[in-house]
Amino acid sequence: MTDLAALAQRIAAHWDAEIVAALTDYIRVPAKSPHFDADWEAHGHIERVIRDAERWVRAQPVAGLAVEIVRLPGRTPVLYFDVPASGSAAGDRTVLLYGHLDKQPEMTGWPEGFGPWTPRYENGRLYGRGGADDGYAVYASIAALAALDAQRLPHARCVGLIETCEESGSYDLPAYLEALGPRMGGVDFVIGLDSGAGDYERLWATTSLRGIAAGTLEVEVLTEGVHSGDASGVVPSSFRIARRLLDRLEDGATGRILPAAFHAPIPDERVAQAAVAATILGESMLARFPWAGRTRPTVDGSKIDGRVEAVLNRTWRPALSVIGADGLPPIASAGNVLRPKTRLRLSLRLPPTIDGDAATAALARLLEADPPHGATVRFEPDHAATGWNAPPTAAWLAAALDRASRAVYAQPAGALGEGGTIPFMGMLGAKFPAAQFLITGVLGPKSNAHGPNEFLHVPYAKKLNACVAHAIVAHAQQER
Repeated sequence: MTDLAALAQRIAAHWDAEIVAALTDYIRVPAKSPHFDADWEAHGHIERVIRDAERWVRAQPVAGLAVEIVRLPGRTPVLYFDVPASGSAAGDRTVLLYGHLDKQPEMTGWPEGFGPWTPRYENGRLYGRGGADDGYAVYASIAALAALDAQRLPHARCVGLIETCEESGSYDLPAYLEALGPRMGGVDFVIGLDSGAGDYERLWATTSLRGIAAGTLEVEVLTEGVHSGDASGVVPSSFRIARRLLDRLEDGATGRILPAAFHAPIPDERVAQAAVAATILGESMLARFPWAGRTRPTVDGSKIDGRVEAVLNRTWRPALSVIGADGLPPIASAGNVLRPKTRLRLSLRLPPTIDGDAATAALARLLEADPPHGATVRFEPDHAATGWNAPPTAAWLAAALDRASRAVYAQPAGALGEGGTIPFMGMLGAKFPAAQFLITGVLGPKSNAHGPNEFLHVPYAKKLNACVAHAIVAHAQQER
C-alpha cells in the first residue's frame, strides 16, 4: 500500500529545493510557440528552454533514466525520456507522460510589477507565462518517478514526450508520434499534464475537450471608403451584412448555435458528471469570472439546474466568440466614412465528438452562401481541430484517483470536461485507442492561462504531483 503522505512530502520537498527555481528561470524565457514567433529557431528561446529541461532531467536520481532532444527536419524539437520498469512491475505495460514547453504570447493587462517574462512568487502563486500551461509538466513527471524510486514503489516503463508546438496546434506532434512510436511500444496509460482544475481542493480529471472551427469572415462592399453622408442608405454597411451572416449561425439573443450540424448528443455519463461537478463547485464556477458591472451569465447560477447547464454549455455545446476585427479604425481616428470592408476573426467551439474539419467546411458554406446585397463574402479557415471524449475509466484508475485525492487533499476526486481545445489529445487518443487516460492539470480558478496574471498554484501542483505518482503505482499493480 502506497504511503501517500510520505510520497506527497517527498515530492513537495523536491519542488521547494529545485522545481520552483527551475520554473522561475523558465518563465523568464519568451519561448513563444511558432504560431506567434515565426523566427523561433533564430531567436533560440525554444532551444534554451528545452536544453534547460534536458539538463535538469539528466541530473535527477531516477534509475535507468535516459533522456534526449529529438529533432526532425523542419520541425520544432521534442524532449524524450525513457525510464525502465521498477520493482515488481514488468511485462509490456508502458506509461506515456506528456507536456509541452512552448508558450502563448505576452497579452496586455499585467499589473505593475508583474509580467509574462517577469516571474513573481507571492502567496504560493508563481506568476508568469507558461509555468502552469504547462512548463511544470516535465519537472512534475520526473519528480513523481524520483519519489517512487526513493520509496521503492513499483512502476511500469515510463516514457515522456515533451513537445514545443502545442500552443500552435501541435502540428509537429503527429510526425514525432510516428517516428517515436516504435520506441514507445505498447502504451496503455497516458498522463497529460496540460489541463484544468475546477477548484484547488481536490484532484480533477478531464473527461472531454471541445473542438474548434476558426477563421476570418470578410465582407467587402466597396473598393474604397466613401463619406457616410453620401453613401449611407444607398451602400449597404459591411458590418450589417456581417451581422446578418452571423445570425445564420448564432441566435443573437441567447448565443445558441442554430445549425444542427454543430451539435452532438451529450452522453449520459457526462451529464451525470456535470451534475456532480456543479454541486461541488456551486456558485464559485460562475463567480470566478471577472464580471464587469452588472453583467449576468447566460444561466441562472443561483440554481443547481442552471449550474449544470453552465457546465454543459462550456464543455459539450457549441459556442461562438468574435475574437478579433480589422477594418474598424480606433474611435479617436474614426472619420464619417462608410468603410469598404469588415473582417471578423471567428472562433467556434465544437462538441467533443464533432469532426473539426467537417465543421469548418460547413461553417464556410453557411457564411458564404447567397450573400446579402451580393456583397463579396469570404471565409478563410485557419484552424480546425476535433475534440476528445475520454474512454470509460477503468475501475483501477477510478479507485486510485479517488484514494489519492482523499489522502492528499482530504476531498474526493472530481471529473470535469474542459471548454478549450487541446489538439494533442485527439492525436494521442487515435494513436493509443486502448489506453487509459489521466488528463489533469493545475489551471484552476483565476489562473488565467493565455491571459494577464497567469499563475501556477504551487501548493496545489505539489499535491497533484503526488496523486499522479500514485496513479503510476496503481497502473503497475493492477491485475491483468
